[in-house]
Amino acid sequence: MALDIVKIRNDFPILKQTVHNKPFVYFDNAATTQKPVQVIDRMDKVYRETNSNIHRGVHYLSDLTTRHFEEARETIRKFINARYDHEIIFTSGTTGGINLVAFSFGEKYISRGDEIIISAIEHHANIVPWQMLCERKGASLKVIPLNSDGELLLEEYDRLFSSNTRLVAITHVANSIGTINPVREMIQTAHQKNVPVLIDGTQAVQHGKVDVQDLDADFYVFSGHKMYGPTGTGVIYGKESILEELPPYQTGGEMVDQVTFEKTTFNRLPFKFEAGTPNYTGVIGLAAAVRYIEETGLDEIVAREKELLEYGSRRLSEIDGLHLFGQAENKISILSFILDDIHPFDAGMIIDKYGIAVRTGNHCAQPFMELLGIRGTIRASMVFYNTREEIDRLCEAIEKVKEMFN
Repeated sequence: MALDIVKIRNDFPILKQTVHNKPFVYFDNAATTQKPVQVIDRMDKVYRETNSNIHRGVHYLSDLTTRHFEEARETIRKFINARYDHEIIFTSGTTGGINLVAFSFGEKYISRGDEIIISAIEHHANIVPWQMLCERKGASLKVIPLNSDGELLLEEYDRLFSSNTRLVAITHVANSIGTINPVREMIQTAHQKNVPVLIDGTQAVQHGKVDVQDLDADFYVFSGHKMYGPTGTGVIYGKESILEELPPYQTGGEMVDQVTFEKTTFNRLPFKFEAGTPNYTGVIGLAAAVRYIEETGLDEIVAREKELLEYGSRRLSEIDGLHLFGQAENKISILSFILDDIHPFDAGMIIDKYGIAVRTGNHCAQPFMELLGIRGTIRASMVFYNTREEIDRLCEAIEKVKEMFN
């Protein structure tokens, strides 16, 4: 069934405004998505009606908010098909989640001479924590290369493993160019060598069905704000058997069991990894975002975004002097490009004057941009609430940019 785009766009109040006296076009969804009224209203309801710190109170509001918070955990569990709700850990986002794993897993399992495999198209959030871990422990990073279409070279990946490989950390979908990596196959390769795998799913969970049991991922992390939910929210899925063995990342309230001046024991999963007062309002809002995605229909979202990608790729490829990056066979609706002799920042600022929001720069993927030999790109990232007409307006704005610089 085709999506009712008029109805969907009415769910997102921010899309109704004008920018620089022109109808607003939002093509910066890979940086953060806009929020539907269903999420905004749900969070407003918490603050207006039930706000109270969770888990430690015995009064009505605390009990009610605690119940809603833990129901959100179950909503997320079902969404990604985790086996147990205690395998769902709430974080501040993907960056916080990867840092948690890097510290906890690193403290437990990484030693001098060990190796961690990442890929050439990682976001900085899935590079820097592992670099710092390697510096602390005397370990080293190995990087999976890619071809000219932005696809990882799986034969080279296989060759990177050694007896010292302790972890693979790879993105499910590249934020810079939209490549969908074959993570299920890559996890199988690693597991054949008894190496666990962390998947950065930040750009994946909102664009198609993710089943962590089917993938057999050891860790899967993602952010709420990229999937129509609130900022400051995120999730780590981790296999129970691994999480039980890891030390906590942060300490303080909530994650403790018993505290004396002589010794502290830690709470059970998942609370061992959720120190302090959690962002319970945000988590409840995240659950509302998941319900919105499910009610809209992931299959319908995938079909809609595929249509936008195909149309946008065709329209942009018709523009003289425009060079598209990332021509992978499997990708999400991201169009990353440059214009001859025009700096992406300059082009982006002019495009903004036509009421169109795009992202410019290296997209937190500096090593990848260096491999391409460029300073950065203009990135138009589309989701199901975008339209063909908006793509046409982007093309018109690009032509205006070219006119101004010529």
